[in-house]
Amino acid sequence: MDRINRYFLSHFFSMFGSLFATLFFIMSIVFFIQIARVTSVIEITFFELGKLYLFMLPQILLFTIPISFFISLGLTLFKLSRENETIVLFTLGYSPKKIARFFFLLATLTSLLLLVNALVLLPIAGQLNKNFIDYKRTNAKLTLKAAEFGQRFSDWLVFIEGKHEKDGGDEYEQVVMYATKSEQNNERLLLAEEGRIANAQGELTLSLEKGRGYEFSPSRMHELIFDEMFIQTYGSGSLAEVVSLAQYWKEARTNKRRAEGLSLDVLVALFPMASALFALSFGIVTYRYQKRGIYGATFLVLFAYFALIMLVNKALPLLSIPLIFGLFLVASWFYFQRKIVRRY
Repeated sequence: MDRINRYFLSHFFSMFGSLFATLFFIMSIVFFIQIARVTSVIEITFFELGKLYLFMLPQILLFTIPISFFISLGLTLFKLSRENETIVLFTLGYSPKKIARFFFLLATLTSLLLLVNALVLLPIAGQLNKNFIDYKRTNAKLTLKAAEFGQRFSDWLVFIEGKHEKDGGDEYEQVVMYATKSEQNNERLLLAEEGRIANAQGELTLSLEKGRGYEFSPSRMHELIFDEMFIQTYGSGSLAEVVSLAQYWKEARTNKRRAEGLSLDVLVALFPMASALFALSFGIVTYRYQKRGIYGATFLVLFAYFALIMLVNKALPLLSIPLIFGLFLVASWFYFQRKIVRRY
């Protein structure tokens, strides 16, 4: 690596570090909010909270690194152009193709590492995360909070007016439960003065006392008055097996949801390669005449790439990988040739 490439690299890493830290912090907050939803159903310790965060770390890195790479690359070259350093290099005979070759190699290495993350670490972490939550649901007591909407017990939405501790467990007051209409059951509503939840080896039992039940059919309504009622859920009794990576991704051939996940992860991992020449084209400017446009162009490429993933991935999950990646790679090459190579 010559001095000029080291100079470019030092500026790039300085820009990338600050931007990546910001995006990583924002994404971590978003995922902590998702973890908080889990804690409304199960109780976890601070150590287990950290374990859940580690399971989600590959997904956080998968999205923050490509976006940070693309934006940082464009801003780095734009900053150097603003200080006329790129113009000086071109005047001395340094070709923009050398800059493109260096940063495209860096983008390729980044995409390869992201592919390892997407195809190896992400499915393993996802399976471990699911098993961990299932294990906690099996061995921990269900947590219901007073005066909070959106809580669930099996197929029922649950609302409780208050709760207090009694005989070492929680006793709920004024319980309201609602189940929507399904193929097997009509719409149902339960009202009870008291309720308790017990966990016996993963089988949760909700006991209700002194209440009424209503079932609504299209033609009539049934009412039930009870002194005591038990609603039970049945756990699987065992955790899902962590399958091999080959078996996990082989399901993409028959499972559309798995295929869409594979295409999304791979395309996000390949984004640094697909967008590197766009970033160089936006960043290398004659600052006196081209001060504006980099921010809008950067946003446009980001929006177009991820919008195409959302649109094409639904119809052609696996084919979307070569289609979208190939389209952006070729388009970026032509754009770089027209805007940079011909001019400098």
